Amino acid sequence: MIDLGLFEWIVSIIVGILIGVSKTAIATLGIFNVAFLAQVFSVKESVGIMLPMLIAGDIFAVIYFRRSVVWPHLFSLLPWVLTGLIAGFFVLWKVNSEQLTLLLGVLILLLIILQAGKEFINSKIDQHLLNSNSKWFTYSMGILAGFATMIGNVSGVIMSIYLMAKGLPKKEFIGTGAWFYLFVNVIKVPFYMGLGIITGESFTFNLMMVPLILIGAYAGIVVLKYIPQKLFHRIILVLGTIGAIKLIFPDLFLL
Repeated sequence: MIDLGLFEWIVSIIVGILIGVSKTAIATLGIFNVAFLAQVFSVKESVGIMLPMLIAGDIFAVIYFRRSVVWPHLFSLLPWVLTGLIAGFFVLWKVNSEQLTLLLGVLILLLIILQAGKEFINSKIDQHLLNSNSKWFTYSMGILAGFATMIGNVSGVIMSIYLMAKGLPKKEFIGTGAWFYLFVNVIKVPFYMGLGIITGESFTFNLMMVPLILIGAYAGIVVLKYIPQKLFHRIILVLGTIGAIKLIFPDLFLL
């Protein structure tokens, strides 16, 4: 069993609940979850610890939104996602925890910038790059999503931009994303086990987090109806930015 102090348990409980919320409400919350959990464990440990927790949330989301999925949008993306997954695996294999911390921090910041600017992108250059018929858009989003999810479980922003470009209604948006995350996260399990970042101890810890994840998933379904989504996004992006800066500059401030 992983030995944690009071602060580490509090952080883990918060992350467990927020993982559930991210699966049924706001996918971009994953940015904050990764940055937050990395304050308790090393980055490589946190990536492995988080994956089974994400899968638990994925299963709940897929069951709840099982009728709200647009399969063609997934099938066109998956070959390129697999390419990104393989590239991300070799990065995880070669880099140490300190290098991954910096890489993940920079990637999170880039994703936050992308997320913050996606309304501008959609309105200004949709006809060139984000057009649903653009093969290059599908290729690039698929590879980047696969790479980001392999090295740090942070593909939520990329998938949000992809699904927004497809113009999906809210339920189809969440349901299609849920199937995507379940697919790629299950694929990642043997890779993570081979890298030694999913262990018997970490899996025992994951089992303890499942009730919290389910609570968060249910809360996400309920809360999303009442909280303005734009305001919630802004709060999460601010927190994610703080977490990313902490990863890049670990001695800058205490988090």
